[in-house]
Amino acid sequence: MKSVFVTVGTTCFDELIAAVSSPPAMRALRSRGCERLVLQIGRGELEPAPRRDLTLTLDVFRFKDSLAEELQRADLVISHAGAGSCLETLEEGKPLLVVINEKLMDNHQLELAKQLHRDGHVLYCNCSTLVETLQSMDLSTLKPFPPGQPEKFALFLDKVVGFE
Repeated sequence: MKSVFVTVGTTCFDELIAAVSSPPAMRALRSRGCERLVLQIGRGELEPAPRRDLTLTLDVFRFKDSLAEELQRADLVISHAGAGSCLETLEEGKPLLVVINEKLMDNHQLELAKQLHRDGHVLYCNCSTLVETLQSMDLSTLKPFPPGQPEKFALFLDKVVGFE
């Protein structure tokens, strides 16, 4: 797990950025072989300083036209539970750890993460259990997401959010 990419999409999710850039999370990532951590911080107020040292490179950006390059380079993606971010990561065939934003009122993201987890495609946690999850996760248990079936994902989303 040389490279980890963290994305919050177009949202503000400072709690995730704070949790993943905390010293305990950084230690957990380094202990799993992470050498590069890339944070896409979206509209958040928290902007950790980029750094390069002997053990870890930390890169930070707000937005890019496409996240495809970051997703391709990543050995693990840590993401908010936005449907677009989840689908793009799963279609890229990358292991995905979804972190739930518990401050959202009507939390369809939680339902999405739970269903993707039940189907064996993702691991999920919240900000307070992120470090523990990083320490204990077994990415080998994840099943590949069936490629090229966005219409099935759309039906799945409809079911999760109650439109069906």
